[in-house]
Amino acid sequence: MLKGIIYFLIIVLANTVGAVSGMGGGVIIKPVLDFIAADPVVVVSFYSSVAVFVMSMTSTVRQAKGGVTVQWRLMAWIAAGSILGGFLGNHTFDFFLANFSDDTVIKLIQIGLTIVTLLFALFYNHFNFRKFHLTAKIWYFICGLILGFLASLLGIGGGPINVSLLILMFGVPIKEATVYSICTIFFSQLAKLVTIAFYSGFGRYDLTMLFYVIPAAIIGGFVGAKVSQSVSSKQVSQIFEAVVLLVLCINLYNGFQLFF
Repeated sequence: MLKGIIYFLIIVLANTVGAVSGMGGGVIIKPVLDFIAADPVVVVSFYSSVAVFVMSMTSTVRQAKGGVTVQWRLMAWIAAGSILGGFLGNHTFDFFLANFSDDTVIKLIQIGLTIVTLLFALFYNHFNFRKFHLTAKIWYFICGLILGFLASLLGIGGGPINVSLLILMFGVPIKEATVYSICTIFFSQLAKLVTIAFYSGFGRYDLTMLFYVIPAAIIGGFVGAKVSQSVSSKQVSQIFEAVVLLVLCINLYNGFQLFF
């Protein structure tokens, strides 16, 4: 009961911030739940994936009703790549589970890759490096493939690399990039959950926790989408950087703790 309430509060806050910034709540949920250490890494990754999947679905619906425009040609190719990336990321995660008996090794891999993506996102967003304005369809697919793979493998849903990579490759404004990012999260996590359902099943998870996870994700997704429509691009950028710094500190602390 207490664990469920704690998870509920963490997910509401994380998904609200994640929907506004376009990062998805998983980039906050995953390291915070690792810090609490109430569940093993595979269970934490599952709850995080469910939370950001539900958040992305509700946030996308809310954004669409709010009149946000989306370039569907761009979105379709990114979605296709993110679905394949989601499958590959989950299979890679299962490979790690099968070959490393100690959760510590898997956590270190996830933390290390997350820190790399956080630093990339922070520096790119802050220093506003050049944008490539790519238009070929294959680049949309490759972008989705990379994002879907990392989202599924790391259990963070999307993370800050989504927004930064979309801006870098296609030169879209940050508020538009957050919408594409949330849509990408939806498809990559859908692919991951379908893979789990067909290959390993849900027997290893306490599904009663979803009574806390899913409502929290819905609330966070709707609140975040509403807030996103009322803030400026500059404010989104500031929220983005603040969250990246916070999550970077949490991941560094979690990584440090694994050695002691």
